[in-house]
Amino acid sequence: MHVLSSNDQLFLAKEYAPLIIAYRNGAPVRLSDVATVIDSQENVRSAGFVNGKPAVILQLFRQPRANIIETADRVRALQPLLEASIPPSMHLEVTEDSTRMIRASVRDVELTLVISIILVILVVFCFLRSVWATSIPSMVVPLSLVGTFGVMYLLHYSIDNLSLMALTISTGFVVDDAIVVIENISRYLERGLSPVDAALRGSREIGFTVLSMSTSLIAVFIPILLMGGILGRIFREFAVTLSVAVTISMIISFLNT
Repeated sequence: MHVLSSNDQLFLAKEYAPLIIAYRNGAPVRLSDVATVIDSQENVRSAGFVNGKPAVILQLFRQPRANIIETADRVRALQPLLEASIPPSMHLEVTEDSTRMIRASVRDVELTLVISIILVILVVFCFLRSVWATSIPSMVVPLSLVGTFGVMYLLHYSIDNLSLMALTISTGFVVDDAIVVIENISRYLERGLSPVDAALRGSREIGFTVLSMSTSLIAVFIPILLMGGILGRIFREFAVTLSVAVTISMIISFLNT
């Protein structure tokens, strides 16, 4: 068997016919001498069918680092243009879309994120029993998530199952700092200090504790950041997103006071 390499300058089968493939007894042996050269498909024994009708199946794959959902949306946006460029007797249809399961999974995680935020706020209110005290942790959660989205944008992270799972888990972590600071400030308010003095003294007194709490949480994810291989690349985004959310919540906890 001989393998023929093309330089992309031959476009018709007949142009391959005079191609010299060997020499025998000093005479050239051309491709037309040993084979019948015709325009056809690579494998004549393969065929495509959709709903029992002959079809040309075209599979599209995204480039590395490309967002699969954005790629699918762009392809669907080009579908009317592609349909207009083919004969009227042909129809262009999407028979399989792998993003359907991805979209459903992302919507499910987004719903879980909203429910977790609501539950965290309700639990904080049940224990603090104060609208004012609950309002500060309630502000910390969305502000921390918004700040995390900004860092994710700068790092070119996408909204996927891992990043959303990290944000869902972080909703329980980001309120810890605010609750600790609020409790210490409330202790000084009960002693009769003014709100400003209570905020300054309470924040200064509990600052190192909050810093150590946040640092301890972030340190847990350092081994994940140092993981190698494909598994490490997959979970690195999860660890960075969660660490950023905890860091931002620590900063916001002091600013809200």
